[in-house]
Amino acid sequence: MSTPQPDRDHQISQRDLRNRSAEIMDGLERGESYAVTRNGHHIGDLIPIRRRRRAVSRAEFAAVSRGMPLLDDRKYREDADRHADDSLFDPYDRAYGRGEFAEEVADDGRERE
Repeated sequence: MSTPQPDRDHQISQRDLRNRSAEIMDGLERGESYAVTRNGHHIGDLIPIRRRRRAVSRAEFAAVSRGMPLLDDRKYREDADRHADDSLFDPYDRAYGRGEFAEEVADDGRERE
């Protein structure tokens, strides 16, 4: 994607940039671009940033999703089970290790002392 080139109507000198910065920033917010010069030579461009949209409409999402391949849930789960070891992340083991359970129960169901 190419960036818009500032037109010569919005050519500003380094001095203008310093003295009229608030006015120029307001112009940038409105979408205007500026060609900055020093001693009459073009040294750079000030262009507004391209804002990203935060949300996508339901219709756009549906249109993009139509081209996606279908997911086979069973194959996905089999693949996940083959590559992930859930036993490493047992929340009860972590809780017991931190002493979060005040009472421990013996194998016969009675409380340990």
